[in-house]
Amino acid sequence: MAEDTGIGRIQPAPIIEEMQRSYLDYAMSVIVSRALPDVRDGLKPVQRRIVYAMHQQGLHHAARYQKSAAVVGEVMKNFHPHGDSSIYDAMVRMAQDFSMRYPLVDGQGNFGSVDGDSPAAMRYTEARLSAVSDELLRDINKETVDFIDNYSGTAQEPIWLPSLIPNLLLNGAAGIAVGMATQIPPHNLGEISDALIYMIEHPFKEKVVKEGKVSKVSDGEGEIEAKLGQTTETFRDPNLFYSEASVEELMKFIKGPDFPTGASIYDATEIQAAYATGKGRIVMRAKAEIEETKGGRFDIIVTELPYQVNKAVLIAKIADLVKEKKIEGISDLRDESDRRGMRIVVELKRDGKPQSILNNLYKHTAMQSVFNVNMVALSDGAPGLMTLKRILEEFIHHRQVVVRRRSEFELAQYKAREHILEGLKIAVDNIDEVIDTIRKSKDSDAARENLMKKFKLSEIQAVAILDMQLRRLAALERQKIEDELKLVRQMIAYLEDLLAHPEKILKVIKEEILKVKDKYADDRRTRVYKQKVGEFSEEDLVADEVTIVTVTEGGYVKRQSPMSFRTQNRGGKGVSGITTKEEDAVSHIFYTKTLDNLLFFTDRGRAFQIKVWEIPEVSRIAKGQAIVNLINVEQGEKVTAILTLRSKDTVKFLFMGTKMGNVKKTPVEEYANIRKNGLISIKLDSGDTLSWVVPTTGKDDMIIVSRKGQSIRFGEHLVRPTHRDTSGVRGISLSKTDEVVSMNKVEDPNSDLLVVMENGLGKKTKINAWKRQGRGGSGIKAAQVTDKTGEIVTAEIIDKDVDTLVMTSNKGQLIKLNLKDVPTLQRQTQGVILMRVRAGEKVAAATVVSSKDKTSDASSSTQE
Repeated sequence: MAEDTGIGRIQPAPIIEEMQRSYLDYAMSVIVSRALPDVRDGLKPVQRRIVYAMHQQGLHHAARYQKSAAVVGEVMKNFHPHGDSSIYDAMVRMAQDFSMRYPLVDGQGNFGSVDGDSPAAMRYTEARLSAVSDELLRDINKETVDFIDNYSGTAQEPIWLPSLIPNLLLNGAAGIAVGMATQIPPHNLGEISDALIYMIEHPFKEKVVKEGKVSKVSDGEGEIEAKLGQTTETFRDPNLFYSEASVEELMKFIKGPDFPTGASIYDATEIQAAYATGKGRIVMRAKAEIEETKGGRFDIIVTELPYQVNKAVLIAKIADLVKEKKIEGISDLRDESDRRGMRIVVELKRDGKPQSILNNLYKHTAMQSVFNVNMVALSDGAPGLMTLKRILEEFIHHRQVVVRRRSEFELAQYKAREHILEGLKIAVDNIDEVIDTIRKSKDSDAARENLMKKFKLSEIQAVAILDMQLRRLAALERQKIEDELKLVRQMIAYLEDLLAHPEKILKVIKEEILKVKDKYADDRRTRVYKQKVGEFSEEDLVADEVTIVTVTEGGYVKRQSPMSFRTQNRGGKGVSGITTKEEDAVSHIFYTKTLDNLLFFTDRGRAFQIKVWEIPEVSRIAKGQAIVNLINVEQGEKVTAILTLRSKDTVKFLFMGTKMGNVKKTPVEEYANIRKNGLISIKLDSGDTLSWVVPTTGKDDMIIVSRKGQSIRFGEHLVRPTHRDTSGVRGISLSKTDEVVSMNKVEDPNSDLLVVMENGLGKKTKINAWKRQGRGGSGIKAAQVTDKTGEIVTAEIIDKDVDTLVMTSNKGQLIKLNLKDVPTLQRQTQGVILMRVRAGEKVAAATVVSSKDKTSDASSSTQE
């Protein structure tokens, strides 16, 4: 019972009931009036009030900017009775191009940054609506939406906006209500428009409507109950549109979220699940590239961050990880971002492994983040979990209502105008009688009554005749009235036909969507990868391209584009191909493909394997990366043979040759799984080194050439296959001062053997100049070796697929020349000058390649 205490009446109530009722009222107020967006216009109440208040102030995109404080004051005065900071914060976010995919407010001044900087005070910044916001407000004055009284009853505000754009998906939403929250990612306008058009073009063929509810509908995959959470979804208007398009079909157009900050997202399966259920998680990764610096080091350049990642916090986190030694190999960290865009530079130490460090940055920082999708929005004032398809259907429903209400408003306007024009036409057709009637009337009221009585006019028509100017009596003006009446009647017929045919309303909606797309659509910013990020290997990002791999005696390796060099004429000096130490020299150079398996064989008879793309691609003059950073070679151990194997190759054996002339043959499958620490490939005699490894078929001929010019050709069938950890047999007998410089297989008996000598001379000789011999003999002369020629550096088989010779000196000079320019001479000759070397300079390595992107599967020449 109520009790009067002098300060008001107190109504006793059980505290439990009162708490339940009050909390429920509070919860519903937060849910409906604060935290959740409406599915129709995609706006929260504060955002809608800001847009509408700016519309009332005339602050459209072509208007002058106005102080933000004036906008905030107008919103707070008329519509939003809360703190000015909450209004300003909402307006600031609507102006940030890193928060909104399509900003709704055009701000001038400091509106914050991706570093988390606070915006300037509202008295300093200025704002107006963006062009996109015009589409939110279009036709708002044509009774397309419902209005309610504001909090004070002094003005009215729209419950929703007639939005011509699906803003809920375009800009997304984030909010925490009571007992629920929403997190909707932004999307691309062009993609959403295409999906809407596809849905309109693929309506349900039939619906089952019972008592205002759709009991069963088809989603394109079978009949299912249409549900929202645990509640059966009701469709009050059976004339509203529903599509048979499935999520899979919609994803042909909508690839995934399109964040304003760009970056990359992964796992199409998870994205589809999020769209199909309204909940899910999407993995985002920063855009980072590895670049080589002038000093031969590497930098990681970050140009795009995952959505809602604070750049300043990220940089501080990286610095902390380096300080705590959780990530090693970073020497410097800089933020070089400016008005042209974002640029975070992570400078690496000389021995830093770029890909490994980048992977650690993804693992330990926000460079890889997760966006938790929870698509909750208000539909007719009730919150619910929305699927992608339902959001799009709700938007089409919304546009159906808007177009119908706009058409009804315009129809009423045109009919009113028709009514007036009909009266004016009667007046001009009977102008003399009208004038006489007006002249004889006592006053305007009497004139109105007399006109209505004599010509059977309505009051509105009579008033329009009395308001008509005398110039309308001219013949030309009479024709204008008739023309306008004809046009008005055409519009009435069009609008009546439109309202009578829902499919024509859908056609109007489709045309309007296309216009918006043409006006505002832009390119996608976020790249979408189908793979899961955990299953996404680096190799998936590597194009299978021709590349040059160069190795030095000092243990440096690099990969570079073949476009780095131009073909020169015979006898040229070449261009700088690699920066080496004074005592270093190039030992191997050959063409391969980036996705090939690269096998390294060392002088100690061990084998290692990596992918070609794992070798950093650098500039032509860069020194490259130390091999020890790629494979676990021991101190003093040198790589002496390198070859590539492709998965499609039909190789049966690896045929090996040593500096002392021993050979060995091992089945290739014994090298299928090479451990990180390597495998033993051959047992060597004291002082001997493994120098060549050639893939063979088991039926090839081998030809061996020594430094002093001796050579021998024999069939590989003379060498029986043995296991990896075995010794070889004698391939050629040499003097104590001689050693082998090359070993090749003969694939074409009509091919040539190219011989290159250390003073730059060389020649070609027909391979049939070498007859088959038994293995182990001393062989025959391959060239005339003199002081002028210097000793033989290498000898290469020239197959029909190769047409270019690449030579490198011990000082790093490199030259490419056409093999047609190399003369074919007899076996016991000196050759001609192929590369002019400077004093103290020697040819260190040479290889033959194809200019048509063919690759060689042979190992390159040995070191000096």
